[in-house]
Amino acid sequence: MPEHLWAPWRLEYVRQADEAPGCIFCAAADGDDEDTLVVARGTLGFALLNRYPYASGHLMVAPMRHTGDFVSLDRDEAAEIHGLASKAIGALTQVYAPHGFNLGWNLGRVAGAGILDHVHQHVVPRWGGDTNFMPVLADTRVMNQTLADSYTTVREAF
Repeated sequence: MPEHLWAPWRLEYVRQADEAPGCIFCAAADGDDEDTLVVARGTLGFALLNRYPYASGHLMVAPMRHTGDFVSLDRDEAAEIHGLASKAIGALTQVYAPHGFNLGWNLGRVAGAGILDHVHQHVVPRWGGDTNFMPVLADTRVMNQTLADSYTTVREAF
C-alpha cells in the first residue's frame, strides 16, 4: 500500500485558481502591498513574492501594464523589470545568501506558464542540495520559512 504525504495548502491553491476572477498581477498592482505580497514597486513594474514558491524568497517581477505578450513590452518597461530583478537578486543575496539563482520567463502554457495573460519573470534563489526527493516523488515542497516571514524579510532588504 502506498504511503501518503499530505499537502493541504494545495486545496486552497486549486480553489483560488478556479474561482479567482481577473488577473493576480493587476490586482497586486492596484492593491495593498502586504495583502498582495508586493515587496517593491517602480513606475512601470513591481516585484511580489510567489504565493506558491519553489523556495523561500521566490518572487516574480511583472509590468504594471496588463499584457500577455512579451514582445509588446516597450524599452522602458523591459529596463525597469530587468532592474527590479537585479535589485531582487541583491536583496535575496543579502538576506538568504543563496548559492545561485534561476531567472526565467515562462511564455505559453507548454513552457510552464500558469498565468498566460500577464507576463512576469521569476527570480528563484537556489542552494546546493535544495532539491530532494519530496518534489520529485511527492509533489511537495519543504519550505524553511513562512510566507509572512519571507515577505517581511525580503521587503526590508529592498
